[in-house]
Amino acid sequence: MPSEMLIKIFSYLDAVSLLCVGCVNKQFYHLANDNGIWLKIYSSCFQPKRTIWKMESEQTETVSLGCAALYDRKPGYWKKEYIFKQIAAVKTRVMRLVKPVDPYTGLPCKNKEAMKVSGLSWIIVLKDKNGKEHVTEKANLSFKDTSVTILWYSTNWPCLDILSTLKLFGVMPLLPDQSRALSENGPRRRSLIAEYHLANLTESSVAVGADKLVQLFSLNPGLLVGLWKEKNEIAFVMASLHYHQLIERSTLGSATVQYALPPNKPVLDDVDPEYGLHDYNLHLDMHGGSCTYLCGTFKNLFCRKGDIENGYLRLTVVSLKDNTKHLPLIGTVGLSWETDVFKGNVKDCYVMDVTLLDETGKPFWCFSAPVYMELSSKASSLYDYMGHIYTTDYADAEGKVCIEFVWLEETEEYFIVNLVLYISTKKVNNWYGTNY
Repeated sequence: MPSEMLIKIFSYLDAVSLLCVGCVNKQFYHLANDNGIWLKIYSSCFQPKRTIWKMESEQTETVSLGCAALYDRKPGYWKKEYIFKQIAAVKTRVMRLVKPVDPYTGLPCKNKEAMKVSGLSWIIVLKDKNGKEHVTEKANLSFKDTSVTILWYSTNWPCLDILSTLKLFGVMPLLPDQSRALSENGPRRRSLIAEYHLANLTESSVAVGADKLVQLFSLNPGLLVGLWKEKNEIAFVMASLHYHQLIERSTLGSATVQYALPPNKPVLDDVDPEYGLHDYNLHLDMHGGSCTYLCGTFKNLFCRKGDIENGYLRLTVVSLKDNTKHLPLIGTVGLSWETDVFKGNVKDCYVMDVTLLDETGKPFWCFSAPVYMELSSKASSLYDYMGHIYTTDYADAEGKVCIEFVWLEETEEYFIVNLVLYISTKKVNNWYGTNY
């Protein structure tokens, strides 16, 4: 078919369809870059700033603009201009939404709305030992106060034994358009969030619980892989992502390189001898899918210099000795999961979201991770509680969380009787410019 005829056909396509057509072959790519087509699309979307009242004058201006622009620009110029301007418009709307900050969490109030405006979603790419990639997009999303939990399930997972890595990507359409449903086949940008190694999964990861059908294995940061007990194959994959800079991590990286968080610039304080040791605020969420077991804010946490040991600051949130601050968990603790056919709940497993703010209310240490309760061998030494003791321990490069629960048989509920955060002195020194 002659090029002129193809260009005429392409001129009836919208921007997304035109970009897709350009991926067919080299000839279609060059024809789909035609400045005449893209200038028409650009002009219809972005009107001139100066208001023109008469229809005839408006038509005259559009034609004259087109004549000048067509011959003075390289092929593809107006395509790039249109894409850049669309991206800038979406970015402006998103920035407007994430500007208001929740005083309790230090995070944007309208994260969910901002993600919807940007068209943001998440996919996982499983790579086998031969280099073949398997993309999984079908997912259920569960939004909480400070995190989003994503559950991917499928009936045709690749065999676990041949898999080498799993990559988690944030995916955003190149041209988010709120007037039409987002197409999976449309042009999109990937941003690498995390990469996990799946070789010897059951040996290299942490087993966090099981029910009659599946066994759960945890990989840092925030990934949970459910394996069928009978077949030892993948049943589902779950990721818990904290809201702190999630939009940036999901959109500003590339397909191969993760977005690097900007370094914090320490503000030095020569007056306060305990600078960086006090006025921390903690927002803690514990949930297991649709159920929330605890959601609370704890203020004015501090650490005395004498409590710094083994490279950690000790922040006591709930003390074993102060029973007035002991907290009950609401409901039966368990992590819900589902596939196309089955549903289940893994007892004593849950997702923990920690948001620790510094003295200015800025997010200092944030994570969302699947954790589990483990029965402790020691008996309760508390007079007020007679029951089994359970513990939850979490650790990463920046700190540790240690929680003690007591199970009350009479009321059938857990009570948090001890909750301590251990913050790395290296993290504190880098943040505040101190030398503890």
